[in-house]
Amino acid sequence: MPRYLLDTAVYAQVLRRQPDPVATRRWQLVGDSACVISIVSVAEVEWGLHKLASPSAWTRYETLLKPRLTVVPSDAAVWAQFARLKAVQMSNGRPVADLDLLIAATAVALGLTVATRNVRHFSLIKGLPVEDWFSLQYRPSSPRPT
Repeated sequence: MPRYLLDTAVYAQVLRRQPDPVATRRWQLVGDSACVISIVSVAEVEWGLHKLASPSAWTRYETLLKPRLTVVPSDAAVWAQFARLKAVQMSNGRPVADLDLLIAATAVALGLTVATRNVRHFSLIKGLPVEDWFSLQYRPSSPRPT
């Protein structure tokens, strides 16, 4: 059963020349079966690969990363959460970038914790459990009340 939704910074570590050792170790410790990714992260990685235009990078992605985790689609429940969260963030005067908000909405809809480097933005979203997988000090977050 998945517990974590990896954001793009975590998911893409496999493709980096020098992957972050803390993030990759956390991923190893929890295991692939505890992790899923949003279709948003797939799009962000593939956008980066298109910009890079490197056949070898595409091959690494296709063999090492793409088949590794279950991809969670953006269904009606996710979009309903996105609409609610966007309204809350805008009314609070704390807008979050739409792609990050869509990743957060996916996590909320599925009851998952976001594993990220971008704790500052994701922690603006009340009720969203967030963990910084790049920190040496592992501190799981509790969901903030809604």
